[in-house]
Amino acid sequence: MSKTIKVALAGAGAFGIKHLDGIKNIDGVEVVSLISRDLEKTKEVAAKYGIAHVSTDLADSLALKEVDAVILCTPTQMHAEQSIACMKAGKHVQVEIPLADTLKGAQDVVALQKQTGLVAMCGHTRRFNPSHQYVHKEIAAGRFNIQQMDVQTYFFRRSNMNALGQPRSWTDHLLWHHAAHTVDLFAYQCGSPIVKANAIQGPIHPALGIAMDMSIQLKAANGAICTLSLSFNNDGPLGTFFRYIGDSATYIARYDDLFNGKEEKIDVSKVDVSMNGIELQDREFFAAIREGREPNSSVAKVLPCYQVLHDLEQQLK
Repeated sequence: MSKTIKVALAGAGAFGIKHLDGIKNIDGVEVVSLISRDLEKTKEVAAKYGIAHVSTDLADSLALKEVDAVILCTPTQMHAEQSIACMKAGKHVQVEIPLADTLKGAQDVVALQKQTGLVAMCGHTRRFNPSHQYVHKEIAAGRFNIQQMDVQTYFFRRSNMNALGQPRSWTDHLLWHHAAHTVDLFAYQCGSPIVKANAIQGPIHPALGIAMDMSIQLKAANGAICTLSLSFNNDGPLGTFFRYIGDSATYIARYDDLFNGKEEKIDVSKVDVSMNGIELQDREFFAAIREGREPNSSVAKVLPCYQVLHDLEQQLK
């Protein structure tokens, strides 16, 4: 495909904006349609980014013949159903993490991708952040092997707000959203499947109906272990912080930045063409479409993560 890839983006919230900013830096790609729940807000965002078509209904955009691909930045509970709708309409699709909020939903998406042959990718951004790419390359070169990962995923979300501090129309989830990043990354970096997983959770929030604190233990087939602490109660530095403890070094990854165990910053500016993990994720999606290949973090490649999440959910019940 040499022509401009024309994209519909669903979700004009905090994460949709991140994708729009990243796509501005990618040649040969144009966002031609923007879909979101609030029409006036959607029009405002579309005007800022020069997007001609706006709608509150994904089906309107899927009906546009010019649309080649869709990026879904919509509520978690809609991901599987909308991914399936995109592929049924003949569109390539990238859906933000998580792929689904049930194992069956994830399996249904993977099955349809295999049937259609379309590019279907999930936004497991940690595979693309320069910090984690640096560690991955060290592992691939045989210079570093993970013995333990210690991960903290901390937010302050005692009310239903998004990353911009705006009210959400849906409820976020520690297990099916935030744990998915680490579960997938741990197996990906180890190059070894997860063979043991345990979870405990704190009290259920009376209004939100979800656990606000959770602890997860993982073990890979190669013997590496991972401890993941998650909280929506943390009043302090927010985000996810990864400590890689290995046989030759210790690395601390904070989104696109990387430090050694002594908190000395490591230059990762030459790891890839950008320092923006979301942009790199989008570049992979569009490259896979052009090259007719399976992308890194394809729905098939990340499916084992959702099997682990399902197993953990059964434990917590």
